[in-house]
Amino acid sequence: MRDLLLGIDVGTTGVKAALFTVEGVLLAAHSVEHPTHHLRANWVEQEPEDWWRGVCGSVQYVLGQVPEAADRVAGLAVSSQAPSMIALDAEGQPVRPALIWMDRRAETEAAQMAAQLGHDEVIRISGNRPDPYYVAPKIAWMRAHEPELFQQTRWFAQIPGYINYRLSGVMTLDEVHAGLTQLRDRNTGAWSPDICGFCGLDPAKLPPVYPGHHIQGEVTPQAAAATGLRAGTPVMVGTVDGAAAAVEAGVAEEGIIAEMTGTSTVLLIPNSSQISEPAFIAMPHALPGLHLLVAAMVSSGASLNWFRDQFGRWEVEQAAQSGEDVFDLLTQQAAKAPQGSDGVIFLPYMMGERAPIWHTQARGVLFGLSLATERSAVIRSILEGTAFAMRHNLDVARKAGVQVTEIRSVGGGARSRLWCQIKANILGVPVAIPEAAVGAPFGDAVLVGMGAGFYPDVLTALKGMVRIRQIYDPDLEHAWRYSRQYALFRSIYTHLRDDFDRLAEVP
Repeated sequence: MRDLLLGIDVGTTGVKAALFTVEGVLLAAHSVEHPTHHLRANWVEQEPEDWWRGVCGSVQYVLGQVPEAADRVAGLAVSSQAPSMIALDAEGQPVRPALIWMDRRAETEAAQMAAQLGHDEVIRISGNRPDPYYVAPKIAWMRAHEPELFQQTRWFAQIPGYINYRLSGVMTLDEVHAGLTQLRDRNTGAWSPDICGFCGLDPAKLPPVYPGHHIQGEVTPQAAAATGLRAGTPVMVGTVDGAAAAVEAGVAEEGIIAEMTGTSTVLLIPNSSQISEPAFIAMPHALPGLHLLVAAMVSSGASLNWFRDQFGRWEVEQAAQSGEDVFDLLTQQAAKAPQGSDGVIFLPYMMGERAPIWHTQARGVLFGLSLATERSAVIRSILEGTAFAMRHNLDVARKAGVQVTEIRSVGGGARSRLWCQIKANILGVPVAIPEAAVGAPFGDAVLVGMGAGFYPDVLTALKGMVRIRQIYDPDLEHAWRYSRQYALFRSIYTHLRDDFDRLAEVP
């Protein structure tokens, strides 16, 4: 009996594979980390081969945890961080390392695209503002700076497409990633001749586009040997991690939004009318007929990683000795500080910021330090500062006409009780934690179930599969106090905005 669903997510920091029953019960999960290469300010790359090694290792592990799992897997789907510029030759081999979503080297090309095509016209075509976050400016950068490699490129792929090619030998692109390339006309579904023309890109170098639950191929004998999967296992097209996380959270109606915090934080706001807001990323939902506004921040969890790496030696050593999670130890320290972190306010713009300010040169700030400031207050300020940045995004969403009645939190950040309560207090709405809480692989598994025919009515299936484990209600007294600090958070950035740009010009 083939009654198991395999979801695989290639995130910014690692690959996670998870095995589920058709009813959505988690049976096994495993993660494998991969490196990120920060070549210089705003230049961020990863090696596709590292993703493949992570897929092989994580899949082998979860299959080994469940009896006869390889024979029981009905199919698999891959989601990923997004978008990335992955340039492949005719044999599917990378011609250079991938430029991931965090890479912002194509600022000049994004500005040139806005000047040549018109800022508003780019938004009309693609649904999104000209910005180096998207693939189109990165392709233009490659054409200008690496013309020989550009000529060698046969495919400009995305991560699920690359992994699926390694699994099945078939090259495809999912609808959600296709929207984030900024090369697709969201009104017609065709590749935009204007934007492709600006990039000097032949649309034939872009893979064919399919819905995420479409079966695009089967696992080859070579891939089966590498992963432990059964040769012939169906491979679905896949999707973006954020869209998969929205599925895990059961976000399929207006008012309920998903929040996914890992390296970055992403707010996923569903709508049925293709709303466009320049401060946000517009993309299709993984569920047919729905759309998402995505408020994507850059370095929320990454800010906590930075503190761990630079100042968390004690927690790292303690975790190694006790087996505890290092981030649990950090948040235990943060809990010792009072609400408001003794006046310390953190701006989480450690690698610039996307939504809602879209400011590449913005940087992290610890404001309000004194000789009386304790270490615990600095850690707590990181948790509070990222929540303030989330509130800024919700303010913009509400002005665009979006109602927010509940936030469903998934991903690694959902594990922290303190952080969840801080978010509820600052945002002023309940924060609900789905029972599964494993992130995008759950949504990937749902896509597998759709493609395999297990869920002819996916919305009904989701209501039965998505169970809320805990709800953090906002403390109204704390919410009122946080509102005063939030006003300062906004004011600090406003006063420093031009200084960030001047700082970037200092040699």
